[in-house]
This record gives sequence, C-alpha cells and structure tokens, in this order.
Amino acid sequence: MHPAGNPDIRTLTSSIIYEDSWMALRRDEIERRDGSRGVYAVVDKPDFAVVIPAEADRFCLVEEYRYPIQRRGWAFPQGAFPGRATGDPEDLARLELAQETGLRAAEMLLLGYLHSSHGTSSQGFHVYLASGLTEGMPDREPEEQDMRQRWVTRPEFKNMILNGRITDDSTVAAYSLLMLHEENATAAGRR
Repeated sequence: MHPAGNPDIRTLTSSIIYEDSWMALRRDEIERRDGSRGVYAVVDKPDFAVVIPAEADRFCLVEEYRYPIQRRGWAFPQGAFPGRATGDPEDLARLELAQETGLRAAEMLLLGYLHSSHGTSSQGFHVYLASGLTEGMPDREPEEQDMRQRWVTRPEFKNMILNGRITDDSTVAAYSLLMLHEENATAAGRR
C-alpha cells in the first residue's frame, strides 16, 4: 500500500518498447493506491510549441496531410525540436513559425502551457501569440513538403472548427487560451 502523500500510481518496472528520433513508447508495470497492479503504456515525447500568428483580426493557418488520420488538416503552426531535443519554448515557437509559414514575429506572448493527451502521453505544449509579423520564405522540413498556408478571418476560423475542417485539438485549445487572454484584457480595461 502507498503511504499518504505518495502518488496514486507507483511505477514498479519500466521498459522501452519502441524508440525513434521523435518518441519513445514505454511499458510500465504499476501499482495503484489500493494495492492492485496493472500495466500502463506511455508515449514519451518532448514538449512542442503552438503559434497563433494573428494580424488584423485574422490568423495564418497551415494545412498538411496527417498520416495517422488519413486526411489533410488545418492547424496553427506547431512542432517540436528535431531528435527529441529540448530547448527554450519561445525559440521553438519562432523556429516553427518561420519554418512553416516564413513569418517572423516582432512579439511572442506566452498564453499558457497545456498537456496533450495526458492519459497516454507525457507531452505538453506552450502556446504563443505571434504579432508584429513580417513575411519571408518558409523553410519546411521534408515531412512538410505538402504543407500549404493561408490567412483566415476569425469568423472563418470558428466555422472551420464547427464544420470539422479544423480537428486538431492543440489548435482548438490554443484558441481557447487566446479567448481567455482577450477576455481578461478586456475585463482589466474596464476596471
């Protein structure tokens, strides 16, 4: 049994089932607080960054083919450092924005940090609002060769979520953080 103050689930053994330059799949034998035992599979991936490029009441989105879901999808620019490397989240956000869209941001505002699939993965993501944008050429990775980008208005963005053209959970979550940030800024302005 677990003494008070210890985690609800304790790791007994841990082994790597699969590993590559993007992720590791771990199989843990665990013990729950009540003493029952089980197995937990965990996908270990480094944190990533999601960038909301915003200008004049519109957003820049990227679209690419997503193999796991067998379809193309629109999303905010996002990604992780190659080779499961870690580093400064703002540097990563600037890198992803430039690579995927060619845009450079004068300002990057951290909106928050969220977990992605916290029931199966250790991965989380930092959300940044990019403003003061200047255009340049994208420098996409080979996996992004089919990527497209375009500006959408806020009403169009909302409709893309409602009609299923945007199904990326981190994009929708990032938008929620932006809405909360804007609500707080508006409320602070009324005081």
